[in-house]
Amino acid sequence: MLLALQGIQKRFGGVVALRRGDLAVQAGEVHLLLGENGAGKSTLMKITAGMQGFDAGAMLWKGRPVAFRNPAEAAVNGIAMVHQESLLAPHLSVAENIYLGREKRGPLGYVDRNRALKAARALIDEHRFPLQADWRVERLSPAGKQLVEICRAVAHGSSLLIFDEPTSSLPEHESAEVFRIVRALRDRGTGVIYITHRLEELRKLGDRVTVLRDGETVHTGPMGETTTARLIQHMVGREVAAIYQREARPPGEVLLRVRGLTRKPLLKDVSLTLRAGEIVGLAGLIGAGRTELCRTIFGVDAADSGTVEVAGRVIGGGSPREAVSAGLALIPEDRQRTGLAIGLPAGQNMTLASLRAVSSMGIIRKSQEQAVIQEQADRLHLKAGSARQIAGKLSGGNQQKVVISKWVIRLARVLLFDEPTRGIDIGAKTEVFRLMDELARSGTAILMVSSELPELLQVADRILVMRQGRITAELPGATTQEEILRHAALEA
Repeated sequence: MLLALQGIQKRFGGVVALRRGDLAVQAGEVHLLLGENGAGKSTLMKITAGMQGFDAGAMLWKGRPVAFRNPAEAAVNGIAMVHQESLLAPHLSVAENIYLGREKRGPLGYVDRNRALKAARALIDEHRFPLQADWRVERLSPAGKQLVEICRAVAHGSSLLIFDEPTSSLPEHESAEVFRIVRALRDRGTGVIYITHRLEELRKLGDRVTVLRDGETVHTGPMGETTTARLIQHMVGREVAAIYQREARPPGEVLLRVRGLTRKPLLKDVSLTLRAGEIVGLAGLIGAGRTELCRTIFGVDAADSGTVEVAGRVIGGGSPREAVSAGLALIPEDRQRTGLAIGLPAGQNMTLASLRAVSSMGIIRKSQEQAVIQEQADRLHLKAGSARQIAGKLSGGNQQKVVISKWVIRLARVLLFDEPTRGIDIGAKTEVFRLMDELARSGTAILMVSSELPELLQVADRILVMRQGRITAELPGATTQEEILRHAALEA
């Protein structure tokens, strides 16, 4: 036994983050940690990794009581955390990042870069990582950066690695490389705690599983002895369909028409249409141009050529203001950086795009604004008080609901969703899908980018596939993952 957490409790002011967190991890196992956003997973892992203290309970590391005061102390003891978002120094090389804070030094105390390169190459070769020690981190893909994070943990001799949703933004082929490395670490005797919201990953990796709900451990057991449906029920406290199915309906008028959109070298002669009442999926591997297409349609980036029409109105490139005025909206992939004003309350974020509707002579009418906010909070099933919370402190699922509500209040007719369920739990995903379906039934046209193919198959009426900046196929919603990937891998 490496780690035993027993009855861990943690409060932040009046908010209880953990009521009773129990977790036991053995050497040589992959232990899945599941739970909705806000269930306490991150808090429990930050305590384990020395990033936070705890108020009550016990933490045993290799049989002895511990309470790490900081991550460095946890690392010295053999615990490391691979975060969802990269914490690397992008301007440094792979080798420099691996030994950052523990630099290889020569006899006179100077940093010995050649020694670091040699050690990093040996480590990379030993674990068969697809990296080069002298590569700049800023040039790596998201998967490559994850591998550098893993290298750092392995180089420091960690006995327990914590993976916080390492594949949330990775396509299937890059996720498979992460899986291979996790299995290899397990086979070497390393203990692994693996947090994920991707249900399809559970059977591929997990030996045992622990589920948290509302700050308490509600289930622990071998992965092979419980069904996915039962795990979901443990997570949300009720039965939730693992697959969200939409009722097929005939689409209405064309609301978005894109003709010959080109932005060198990322987009090449892209044409598509969206009709009222339909959800069109946009699939492709990372680098295919999906996010770039959404940004160019919305006017964040100017096109070199081509046209965008919203409900018959041609809008000029490079002008989000004009796009919004025409009824177009973008729900971006990185909601914290480009979708929210994270320092403002969630309610103020909701009305941010519609201030004229809740103001008179340039002065916001607070009562009118609060009425609009409360209506949206009820519609989106936000928890009591969430609209008054600072947006940056909400769970990922609630943050996404706030971003969507901003454009619902604005009455946008065409919505571009870029990875709408990235980093949110199964319950929140179901809520987002329900809201998207409700919007489509009201006549909104939706373009949905997703790297999770099962989601596209569950939600989309049609699926467009991109490869190297071009649309290579248009498929019915009832297609297969294999068919989508076949077109995504075709040479343009």
